[in-house]
Amino acid sequence: PAVFGDDRGFFFEAYHAAKFADGGIPESFVQDNQSHSIRGTLRGLHAQRLFPQGKLVRALSGEIWDVAVDIRRGSPTYGRSVGVTLSGENRRQLWIPAGFLHGFFVLFPEADVLYKCTALYNKEDEIGVRWNDPDLAIAWPTEPQVSPLLSPKDAAAPTLAEIAHLLPEPSR
Repeated sequence: PAVFGDDRGFFFEAYHAAKFADGGIPESFVQDNQSHSIRGTLRGLHAQRLFPQGKLVRALSGEIWDVAVDIRRGSPTYGRSVGVTLSGENRRQLWIPAGFLHGFFVLFPEADVLYKCTALYNKEDEIGVRWNDPDLAIAWPTEPQVSPLLSPKDAAAPTLAEIAHLLPEPSR
């Protein structure tokens, strides 16, 4: 975003519907989520199967490595990921379209993350994939020989290959 700063601090538009639509993101947002995590925490990889959410993610404070993985069956980029550093300092945002897994790893002592969602959270529809699925080969910036801090649900998540049959068929 364009940041306007002076001796008092800064100001920027974190979201402007018309500007985002002009940039190719016309979706409406219906829910904001915020998390606070400590260094070494890895949240994800998560998505919703039948009621997918697009997410606009940014770090309000601290720094994270944010990852999106395409799980749209039939997509030419199926199973591929993208990762980017988001921080309170760089003020970058990552758009994660519906049909992608999302996860992040906390790089600073603490991080506050905000994400705007295009669909409401549906616990029964949530799916997860193991953060270190060898087929995804995500280059997480974790310390060698050190396991990230995971929730029990994320630690027990299956691989993408194990849940691929649960994903919606491609629309024709």
